[in-house]
Amino acid sequence: MTTTPEARPIRHLSPPSDDALAARIAATLKPVPDFPRVGVQFQDMASFYAAPEIMRDTATAIVEAFRGEFDAVLAIEARGFPIGTLVAQQAGSSLVLARKQGKLPGETHAVSYDLEYGSAVLEIQHGTLGPESRALVIDDVLATGGTFEAAARLVEACGAHLCGFAAILEIAGLGGQERLAPSPVFIAHSIK
Repeated sequence: MTTTPEARPIRHLSPPSDDALAARIAATLKPVPDFPRVGVQFQDMASFYAAPEIMRDTATAIVEAFRGEFDAVLAIEARGFPIGTLVAQQAGSSLVLARKQGKLPGETHAVSYDLEYGSAVLEIQHGTLGPESRALVIDDVLATGGTFEAAARLVEACGAHLCGFAAILEIAGLGGQERLAPSPVFIAHSIK
């Protein structure tokens, strides 16, 4: 992931029912202005998580987009855990939890990364991904791509293969997909 953005072609993966699934997801979102700080339009996804059929269909679309390409799901804390769990269950794959620093016992792989308002550390336990693992990284929202990129570095630290990224929602225009290129990226719904 060290080439320049111009040299990285973006590989988009679309859900089979593009418009229908995206519209269903959009109907569950509740924009909250100026949260967690002034100028941010937070997308509250509580209604998405309360809609089991939409969650199931989103997980199915992710599994179909990456069918046969992964055997492990790396779900990012915390809102990536529910959709990551569903994807892992539907695919019959293992589930690995990427947690914030200090929340996992034992030895961990850790990666520091920058946020627009500071920095953070993401960790996974040793032995959860091996060199033979093919990992799909999942979270709820793709914005700038920093958290996804940190998760990809954790996959690499384990010697595992990164097969791609999936998110329920993309905040378009923040460069997330460009940052993750050339890895394939699945987005169920995109907003401006």
